[in-house]
Parts: sequence; C-alpha cells; structure tokens
Amino acid sequence: MKKLDKKLLISAALLILILIFSTLILGSNLPENPKRIFSHTKAICTEKNYCQDYHISCENDTVISISPITRAAVQFPEDWTDPRDEKTINNMC
Repeated sequence: MKKLDKKLLISAALLILILIFSTLILGSNLPENPKRIFSHTKAICTEKNYCQDYHISCENDTVISISPITRAAVQFPEDWTDPRDEKTINNMC
C-alpha cells in the first residue's frame, strides 16, 4: 500500500472511532425522563352540565396553562350524563 492510502485508512478509522465514542458519551448524558411538553383541548363540565372547551398545555403530567376556548361551550339538559369514563374526565395531562 502507498503511504497516502495508509494515512487515509488510518484517518478514516480514527474518525469512525471518534464518532462512535462521541455517540456513546452523548447518549449516556441524556436524561432518563426527558421533558415532554404537549397541548390538547378538553371539555370540562360543571355539576349543572354546562361544558366548556379548554386549551390545556402540559409538561409531563403537570398542567402548565389552561385557557377557555371562546364560543366553545354547551348547556346539556339536567338528565344528561357525561359518556366519558372518570379517568378521562379527571385527567388533565
């Protein structure tokens, strides 16, 4: 092999090793539970069956903000029952 070919081969091998080790080092520094930020809409109903849609922002399982959506409300009859299960009704994030 020529000297230039050997130098290129050694340089490529070193570059690959550097990439592998940097990936391993950086990968080990990632948090176990990364921050997960998301938002969604949800209808929140009162005991008198008045339901208002809200925009809810969450960080993991914690509410960051909650704001009503304008003109997104409805008044259901007295005999109406929310069809959602308790977990869905009570869980904000």
